Amino acid sequence: MPHPYVLLSAAVSLDGYLDDTGPERLLLSSPADFDRVDEVRASADAILVGAGTIRADNPRLLVNSPERRAARTAAGRPAYPLKVTVSGTGDLDPDAAFWHTGGEKILYTTGEGAERARALGLAADVVPLGAELDWRRLLTHLHDVRGVRRLMVEGGGLIHTQLLTQGLADEIQLVLAPLFVGDPAAPRLFGPGGYPSGRLRLLETRRIEDVVLMRYEPTAPGTGPLPVAADRHWLAVACELAQRCPPADTAFSVGAVVVAADGAELARGHSREGGDPVVHAEEAALAKLDPADPRLAGATVYSSLEPCARRASRPAPCARLILDAGVRRVVTAWREPDTFVAGADGGGVLAAGGAQVVVLPEYEERAKAPNRHLLR
Repeated sequence: MPHPYVLLSAAVSLDGYLDDTGPERLLLSSPADFDRVDEVRASADAILVGAGTIRADNPRLLVNSPERRAARTAAGRPAYPLKVTVSGTGDLDPDAAFWHTGGEKILYTTGEGAERARALGLAADVVPLGAELDWRRLLTHLHDVRGVRRLMVEGGGLIHTQLLTQGLADEIQLVLAPLFVGDPAAPRLFGPGGYPSGRLRLLETRRIEDVVLMRYEPTAPGTGPLPVAADRHWLAVACELAQRCPPADTAFSVGAVVVAADGAELARGHSREGGDPVVHAEEAALAKLDPADPRLAGATVYSSLEPCARRASRPAPCARLILDAGVRRVVTAWREPDTFVAGADGGGVLAAGGAQVVVLPEYEERAKAPNRHLLR
């Protein structure tokens, strides 16, 4: 199901701590970075913190700049983003500043936690997620019911760890402060867990007074039927490649990317690449690789259109080429219509060959965009 773009935001000491154990909150950011955070908040549809952060820090989570609030309202948005928190127990202080500043608030909790939260009279929309907290259900609800497209997550460390290890974080904005904490009892940003494999992609580094901002995005594909944030990134790349195809009236415009399990891009291709009028996107990408490359066995193919099951222009359709290459996971945006081949079912061919096929229909319109002339 569609999710918001999830941005994790945090500041840490040089030795990786979010705070010390003193009675006052340790200020890690500089004044200029606090203003940058305010700008990021103003760009978000919602800001999320965990119940532990509310208990420990009593945050207000406001957009402090009047100019930024005015810009939001001028654009038809509320002055403040939706404020979101998560608690399994629903046991939160009804007098906390979180509930009494800014705009709308929402608490995601369990069925039991919802009863407790309502009994406490928390000033929020209380949404039970069932017997246990489920991050995918939470994100889907934010997207589909509350219209959240960009979610800023400000902590704490457990929340950041859960979202990253479940493959639900699209971006990490990490500020590194020039100090040490050194107290093993102090909270750290990330705890132990099964993190995405490979190296994250560095998007930006920026000096802000005496701190450094680093922006990263995960790149490692998922490993099963549930998509991760990196799957969405790579499928968006495939849809962008489809826009590069020379136009044609007798074939679809498709983009494809082959990505190793550690997030390394192995190859990319698009329909009619290199002046070949009949080459398909997946075919063009796979042709650039050594068939003996051991990374293919753990790779994922991202294709803006379901790989073909039958074709007249080449001996083997793309679904068969993918299986023969040893790839066993494919992510696509759009099932092939009957425009040129009746009953096309490349996904069925792939599944019969032992491949996992994941369809992300929220990218279907992007995949269709360069093919509108064929769909009238």
